[in-house]
Amino acid sequence: MEREQNASQEQATYEQVSPAENVEQQEEIKEHEENEHQEKNMLEEQEKNREENERHDVQEDEIEEQEKVQEEQNEELAAANAKIAELEAKIKEMENRYLRLYADFENFRRRTRQEMEAAEKYRAQSLVSDLLPALDNFERALKIKAEDEQAKSILQGMEMVYRSVLDALKKEGVEAIEAVGKPFDPHLHQAVMQVEDSNYEPNTVVEELQKGYKLKDRVIRPAMVKVSQ
Repeated sequence: MEREQNASQEQATYEQVSPAENVEQQEEIKEHEENEHQEKNMLEEQEKNREENERHDVQEDEIEEQEKVQEEQNEELAAANAKIAELEAKIKEMENRYLRLYADFENFRRRTRQEMEAAEKYRAQSLVSDLLPALDNFERALKIKAEDEQAKSILQGMEMVYRSVLDALKKEGVEAIEAVGKPFDPHLHQAVMQVEDSNYEPNTVVEELQKGYKLKDRVIRPAMVKVSQ
């Protein structure tokens, strides 16, 4: 019963609203809906902006993280390059030291070989030097004229010994230095006197006062000579 009364009242109220009021209500409803729509769009735009800002912040964080990683990698690369340069410098220094040591060793081997070759080549030098005075004595003795058979026999024996010694020395590479008639050579001859002699060219050995000897290519004793002016 009460529900029927309320419905009757609402119907009566609606019947009492004028057409102009009805249009105004509809406009208010439309405006309200537009405001709700704008508010909804604004909220959506704000949400979109918020999401965009979040994405932007995430991108900035990622870029910052990448830059940090890149910076660390650059630092590690620079440290590695510095270490490589240091190791290369040490290797270069060791190579130079090795080359110097190798050169020193090669020089030492060459000197040792030369010294050994010279020692082998001139091994008889000391003996030859000691025998030269004896050879000089033999030569002086052989120049003496023998007056009897006994003296001649003794001189013949001395000459045989002298020749034997010369042959033995020759086998070792000892030879007498040529002097008389040869141009004076300060490496081979020792001039003790200068004389005028028309039979020889100037600066020529005219007389040998003492024999000179050389062992292979080494002069043991220069010949003592007279030289023409």
